[in-house]
Amino acid sequence: MESQIHKIHQQLANKEMSCVALVTEKLNALKANTHNTVNSTLDDLALDLATKVDAKIANGESIGLLEGIPFGIKDVYMLQGTTTTASSDLLKNYKSAYTATAIQKLLDAGAIPVVKENCDSFGHGSSSENTIFGSVKNAINPNLVGGGSSGGSAVNVAKDYTVFSIGGDTGGSVRQPAGYNHVYGLKPTYGRISRYGLMAYASSTDCVGPIAKSVEDIRIVLNVMSGKDIKDQTSYASAEINAENIKDTSEIKSVGYFKNFIDSDAIDPKIKSDFLSTIEKIKVKGIEVKELDFFQSDILVSTYYTLAMAETASNLSRLDGSNYGNRIEDKNLKESYAITRSENFSEETKRRIVGGNQVLSQGFSDEIYLKSLALRDAISENFEDDFKDVDIILSPVTPSTPPEIGNSLKDPHAMYLSDAYTVGFSLGQLPTLTVPQGTETGLQITAAKTNDELVLKFANFLKDTI
Repeated sequence: MESQIHKIHQQLANKEMSCVALVTEKLNALKANTHNTVNSTLDDLALDLATKVDAKIANGESIGLLEGIPFGIKDVYMLQGTTTTASSDLLKNYKSAYTATAIQKLLDAGAIPVVKENCDSFGHGSSSENTIFGSVKNAINPNLVGGGSSGGSAVNVAKDYTVFSIGGDTGGSVRQPAGYNHVYGLKPTYGRISRYGLMAYASSTDCVGPIAKSVEDIRIVLNVMSGKDIKDQTSYASAEINAENIKDTSEIKSVGYFKNFIDSDAIDPKIKSDFLSTIEKIKVKGIEVKELDFFQSDILVSTYYTLAMAETASNLSRLDGSNYGNRIEDKNLKESYAITRSENFSEETKRRIVGGNQVLSQGFSDEIYLKSLALRDAISENFEDDFKDVDIILSPVTPSTPPEIGNSLKDPHAMYLSDAYTVGFSLGQLPTLTVPQGTETGLQITAAKTNDELVLKFANFLKDTI
């Protein structure tokens, strides 16, 4: 698909439509939608910003590329003065005191936020069913899940309720729902975009990620949000990715894929056959394809969830009703803490906190947590070796198609296993992009650390190949 950002920018600049009319159209569509993608709309803020854009255009002033473009925000990002709920009972009335760095950069570029989007509570889930706002429904088939945890963000883009949305990816939470809803979703290199103002789930893998309908729109939004931030010491300065550069794919000579992913008993036969068909099309283009060895998917899932649960138990310890959230009073302070957390956290969040505290506890941390840290290092080393042999790693996004709404809640273990093909790249902190091609849930393109540009290049190559 062509760039929606460029198209709308030209329409605004040429006075083919007003920004107020555009924003009003998006707000009305969001309110009328039946996919449960909306936690709150940002009417006053959005229309005020749109009025200012129209005034600039009327005065003959030029506008920036993102100026006046409506976008959505997963409801785990701070936006000053707006309610930021994390789709939880605990924070359902919490108002942000400041704005996340990535969101502020978009505001500074003139983009207009129109909605805080439904998601799994605190990012805990792979289906966007663990939410107080009702399960997000898939954009293609509303009987199926929208994916998670950034399900509302992916569905809004797929249904054109937003031009782009900002999700959050810890173990696949941008990439998997993007695949389920046939749009593009990027997990950039860890640290390329500041995490300041994103509610922490697992701090060592949390990434800010854009969701859009074209590679070009992903590039535009990525460039605006990227950069060093003194408020996030894991962030780093990065070069801007040029639009012309990502059209030249001649430097890509070799592609690898993990044979054990494709030979797994867990993979859907149709996803497997479609993936292998894509591999053959890539070979026809003269690119060398190599089979790679990697950790078994159950090891990846176990390693990821051990570390993620440990980190979320630590990160959510601050939420006890004292400083933030919906406090429930009881007979003493200890009981107030207990009932506040018990009543306000979802079952999935409580499951992850209990699991995280368990693996960090005395007698378990050496056996489980420290071993998982060692495995994470080994996974990163494996990737370093792989990228000495290939330029790109290609993989399915998921081993199976989206489940029906309700099934994931009955079987949390199956939900965790749906992340089998995404969590490894999170542990390696690598740039990975879901593209809506190749299989029913898309393909995943991965490059070496900091080589986000190459990922976008290969996405352009695939557009012309499959």
